[in-house]
Amino acid sequence: MSIPSDRRYVSSHEWIKAEGDVMLVGITGPAQEQLGDLVFVGDVRVGARLAAGATAGVVESVKAASDIYAPIAGEVIAFNDALNDSPDLINGDPYGTWIFKLKPNNAADANGLLDAAGYQAIADAS
Repeated sequence: MSIPSDRRYVSSHEWIKAEGDVMLVGITGPAQEQLGDLVFVGDVRVGARLAAGATAGVVESVKAASDIYAPIAGEVIAFNDALNDSPDLINGDPYGTWIFKLKPNNAADANGLLDAAGYQAIADAS
């Protein structure tokens, strides 16, 4: 699976993509492949103000549970409610399925994150 170049990444396997003045956040293809079939995505608190790297929620699979982290600081303004009934949407399209929307404190912070090539190097090493 190729790593899209239209977003930024963090080494904890989240992606972030600008959509107007908010950021969409999801998990990467390599992360969902390691987790396997997802059975739960949630514990995301709309209204929470998060520091970069703070826990934003959780994804659970038949194999493991993993925290989801905020790639940059900001306020969680939405959770993708479709994941309540179909967490497996992420398995089918990890880059087309966002988990939460973040209103960033400073959108330019995303520019300091990994680009697709930088993330691919980390994914290949793990």
